[in-house]
Amino acid sequence: MRHLPSLRRARGFSLAELMIASSIGLLILAALSTMFVKNTRAQQEIEKSHRQVENGRYAIDVLAVDLRNAGYYAEFDPTVLASPAALPALCATNLDGLKAGLVLPVQGLDDGAALPACLSDVRQGTDVLLVRRTATCVAGVGNCAPVASGGPFFQASLCNNATELDSPNVADFYALSLSTVNLNRHQRDCSPVANSGTLAAVRRYHTHVYYIANNNRAGDGIPTLKRLELSSTGEAPTWTSVPLAEGIENLQVEYGLDLAKDGVADRSAADPASADGCTAAACAVSNWRSAVAVRVHVLARNTEATPGYKDTKTYTLGLDADGAAHTIAAPNDGYKRHVFQTQVALPNPAGRRIP
Repeated sequence: MRHLPSLRRARGFSLAELMIASSIGLLILAALSTMFVKNTRAQQEIEKSHRQVENGRYAIDVLAVDLRNAGYYAEFDPTVLASPAALPALCATNLDGLKAGLVLPVQGLDDGAALPACLSDVRQGTDVLLVRRTATCVAGVGNCAPVASGGPFFQASLCNNATELDSPNVADFYALSLSTVNLNRHQRDCSPVANSGTLAAVRRYHTHVYYIANNNRAGDGIPTLKRLELSSTGEAPTWTSVPLAEGIENLQVEYGLDLAKDGVADRSAADPASADGCTAAACAVSNWRSAVAVRVHVLARNTEATPGYKDTKTYTLGLDADGAAHTIAAPNDGYKRHVFQTQVALPNPAGRRIP
């Protein structure tokens, strides 16, 4: 006889078994979803931290590289120049203002005091740093931009005739021009006859003003390290603002002053213009002219807030003009922050002061 299959074996899962299996599956799915969300958030925080560190280090590196070249004017030694009667304007665009600044490789404003008209959207309580120098490459040589890209331009004379290095007027030792006009200094092969011989190398003259802006783009609320760059085509100089690093919230600068005139910093000041009770304009110029080192402090923050996080820390960025620690209290927001700092020697002005 043929046996019929058992009905018990063919009936499948009961409703209770299906509900238990579904519940277990949902619990496993919920656990996996929670783990995925946490891992995603952790990855996002890691990426934010990486961007913060990258922006902070980049800001420090850009400032340090520019500072190391501060006061570089090729073969020209600016120590022969007389000090101006007063501090030159940070945002000078005329030739007289640019020439007056040659003796001050670095200059700045402490906590953004008396901001010039060329600066806008500057974050309150942050320092402004100015670096003056020439390009380390000759215009049009190698990867250096050609003269046609615009100036200002600088020429250091190497000619020992009576109209240049042997002239009683030190202004003849170099040429500084907004265009190619009057770039008539010569190299060593010049003859005793004026204006003859091979023209000296032409370098672009840089005036860089670093500051912290409240926004990268208008209204985005992202504090950003920016740099004003002076450029000219013909006789019409203009300032251009270039964003460098997002998330840079504060910039504080201290200057090492060589009052002993031996090329070594023996005094630190956040504001050389008022250091050691200095009140006269000549004293302020003298102090700034003695700067041979710079200590830079940068406070970087994430560009995006972290959900559930509150920054209640207090950060120290060097010293104030009165010698007290410069502290900044976080505004209890959701942005993570980190302090970066470096000390940069200024080899060009320091080397010229060594006995």
